[in-house]
Amino acid sequence: MNIAIILIILLVGAILTYLSGNRWAPKVAMLFAIITAIFSIALLLEYHNTGTSFSVQWINNPSVMFSLKADGLSLIMVLLTSVLLPIILLTAVSHTVPYEKLLYSLILFMAFAMTGVFLSSDALLYYVFWELSLIPIYFIVVLWGNGSMSKRRRSALTFFIYTFAGSLFMLGAIIYLYTKTGSFQLYDLYNANLSDTEQLWIFLAFFFAYAIKIPIFPFHTWQANVYQKAPLVGTLLLGALMSKMALYSALRWQLPIAPHAAHSMQTVVLTLSIIGVIYGSIVALKQDNLKRFFAYASLAHVGFIAAGIYALTLDGLQGAVLLMVAHGFGIVGLFFGSEVIYRRFNTPLISQMGGIKGQAPKFTIAFFLMIMASITIPLSFNFVGELTIMYGLYQVSIWYTILIGTSMFLGAFFMLHMYQLVMLGEVRKKPFADLTVNEGIVFILLTAVLLFFGLYSKPIVDLASPSLQEILMYVNR
Repeated sequence: MNIAIILIILLVGAILTYLSGNRWAPKVAMLFAIITAIFSIALLLEYHNTGTSFSVQWINNPSVMFSLKADGLSLIMVLLTSVLLPIILLTAVSHTVPYEKLLYSLILFMAFAMTGVFLSSDALLYYVFWELSLIPIYFIVVLWGNGSMSKRRRSALTFFIYTFAGSLFMLGAIIYLYTKTGSFQLYDLYNANLSDTEQLWIFLAFFFAYAIKIPIFPFHTWQANVYQKAPLVGTLLLGALMSKMALYSALRWQLPIAPHAAHSMQTVVLTLSIIGVIYGSIVALKQDNLKRFFAYASLAHVGFIAAGIYALTLDGLQGAVLLMVAHGFGIVGLFFGSEVIYRRFNTPLISQMGGIKGQAPKFTIAFFLMIMASITIPLSFNFVGELTIMYGLYQVSIWYTILIGTSMFLGAFFMLHMYQLVMLGEVRKKPFADLTVNEGIVFILLTAVLLFFGLYSKPIVDLASPSLQEILMYVNR
């Protein structure tokens, strides 16, 4: 199967969704999201038999190819995007918003751009898709976000400028690599003859772009405000998928191109990642806004993933991939739970919540399962990923394992403390209605994925391992 078909489906879906009008936009968008998921699964089945790639000349001088490649690692990210996309759309269909045709077309266009990032094997094409993903999320935050228009614009513009500026460093590195190799192709860049100094600058240029989007401490300052101001679908796209775009890119592009620099900078990057884990856990405790609370919880989790990547061990990389997928589904459940509460109470403040347990038993159980998955209880998907990362860090230094392990206790404490304040106690607001059918389906789907792969994560490990072993071969050359 031609892997470009997935991109075509998403792009055509975005256009037709806009043309379908406000009434039909949610249905058309959902149809194309489901078709994308089906084709992604078909691509997975074909990959097991033959593998797949696609390449045509795009620009002659400089030589730029519209070059796509699907291996185990990129397929996991494409599947994560295509499976989460219908779920994200399902979280929005029961909530009417203005200009629906534009919102749903932007969601599909953003999925198109992120899928392009995961499949690109030409560096300039990869950069184009990387930057395209910024456009829809900017408008989603500005047009449908929370708070006044001026505050939404300020938050969205800060995020746009911050991430665009970081990406310019990456573009500079890509152009420099082209002058050294005469090619933008992935494996040509892997085999570039770079001095240690050149590798260091290349590594840092990529790091600035990725550290902002992941985000890694101290490049996280945009995150909480944007997550808070964004509408639910914007927050889910940012937290569940866009952060994975940067984590994936560190694996695919940064480490194999600048392996010596990756080793020399390992201590610095691991330290920043672990600081982010602990910092996010502590700051979350001080938040009264539920979305900001989960934003800092997400900061802790992605810091954990980054630590696994920069451990530069096979177990660390495998754990990072597992936790990327687990975090993608888990963070959707947490933010969707906060949105369910906001829609009923009409307040984002934890101090004004309480008494939900006695009124909404289905939601109480669903939200509790999301919390349990987040704090990495055994048999949960997060537990498998975090335990594997800790073992990978142990191979570098036991002190990294001890430091990052403390975050597991902090995470359990602040999550359970929040759950008590929000769900238990006396009723502080109006009566709380239990889950609707659509809301129940979302939680059932998320719970099923988190429990299944918590019990049986081998398919993901087997799919990712050949790609990760190849990456490590370049990193350790």
